[in-house]
Amino acid sequence: MQRQDFYFDLPESLIAKAPTAERRGSRLLCLDGTTGALGHRQFAELPDLIAPGDLLVFNDTRVIPARLFGQKASGGKLEILIERVLDEHRALAHIRSSKSPKPGSEIFLEDGSRLSMVARHDALFELEFPAEGVLPVLERQGHMPLPPYIDREDTETDKERYQTVYSRNAGAVAAPTAGLHFDDEMIQSLRDKGVDTAFVTLHVGAGTFQPVRVDDINTHKMHSEILDVSAEVCDAVKACRARGGKVIAVGTTSVRALESAAASGQLKPTQGETEIFIYPGYDFRVVDRLITNFHLPESTLLMLVSAFAGYNNAMNAYRQAVAEEYRFFSYGDAMLIERNPAVDPAEVGAGQADD
Repeated sequence: MQRQDFYFDLPESLIAKAPTAERRGSRLLCLDGTTGALGHRQFAELPDLIAPGDLLVFNDTRVIPARLFGQKASGGKLEILIERVLDEHRALAHIRSSKSPKPGSEIFLEDGSRLSMVARHDALFELEFPAEGVLPVLERQGHMPLPPYIDREDTETDKERYQTVYSRNAGAVAAPTAGLHFDDEMIQSLRDKGVDTAFVTLHVGAGTFQPVRVDDINTHKMHSEILDVSAEVCDAVKACRARGGKVIAVGTTSVRALESAAASGQLKPTQGETEIFIYPGYDFRVVDRLITNFHLPESTLLMLVSAFAGYNNAMNAYRQAVAEEYRFFSYGDAMLIERNPAVDPAEVGAGQADD
């Protein structure tokens, strides 16, 4: 398929620039992958749409305040976006400045803290932080890394709302946005109903916003992200299957984590990195239903949704969402998608899984 097959016209007015007053205050577009039928609901109604015995799989990554501002020794201004924390004192970052800093040069943050540029790795810069460490510096000086389509400065509100209520493993530079709709009360009400929950970790990188630059999507190279799928998650999926429940991924990052862990044909504990690219033709092995936000035109996330729901179903749903003026992207509305049943997730297919 071609990148242009995933284009749709999106008015600027439908891009959500701020969250709703309440987390559950968004709309919910329900898509049946079998028939293509659509239903218009409110996200607050989600517990009515999940059955006892189902399993919700959340991504518990925590967004770090990854954007820093400073200057070079020459006085030249620069902006830093952390891509990945390597260890306690080192991180890989994107740097925006008139001239790129050279290895060995120093960077001065707004409070006077000094970073050292150690080396360059293609488009990324390896930075060494002071003795207190990467995360303490970010917590003190960093700004929330709002997506590029939210063209405003971050606020105190974003520190809480661009973070899921269940986030616990720091390392993401973008939020797993489907989870932003859940509050503690909703999660508890789902558990009280008999819905099981499990948590994977996939640290979302800035590459999630990078456009697909090739026309033939088969030649697209995905960015790498760190994941952790525990034995407990694998056991929860197995138990869900045994009782006849459905595995429901909260967000495309949860899908990527679960499907990466099942790339061998059997779901198993997996830690490391994944470059899995899911697009139409992929054979899903784990996930039955998906809760997700509305994604950018021609993005890998829309390609994943099209694989899950069926291409025609997904693109029609997006056209209807535009017509009904749903709110798009990170702070926007949500979808609940029933997988297209062309492939049984318990079966192993070829698919496209690079990890």
